[in-house]
Amino acid sequence: MTIQDLVGQYSISGSNQDESNEITYKGILTLNLDKNNRIVAHWLINNSQVQKGHGFFKDNILVINFSYKGDDYKTYKGVAVYRCITKDVLDGFWSEKHGNPLYLGAEHCLRIESSEQLN
Repeated sequence: MTIQDLVGQYSISGSNQDESNEITYKGILTLNLDKNNRIVAHWLINNSQVQKGHGFFKDNILVINFSYKGDDYKTYKGVAVYRCITKDVLDGFWSEKHGNPLYLGAEHCLRIESSEQLN
């Protein structure tokens, strides 16, 4: 798999960085490439929150440093790590700088035009 294979839109579902493993959000993740062949990521969470990030890809692992403005107008930053199961299925976890250090968030991504199913 190459970094070019990851470009596209993914339907996402995830859980926040707390002790609950329940799905707490859904949205769209869009992956593009910049002029240096690095990932440019854009999330739209629950149709309202925008998050942006930049990352890199190696050995079927995608790492993205992200940030977003919270409802309190503060900027929050973190890192998301995805295992690229196929070019259509990404399985990941994430952590924010000021999140609960005892837990990781989780995120599952399925390419929008894919016919594969998430388990």
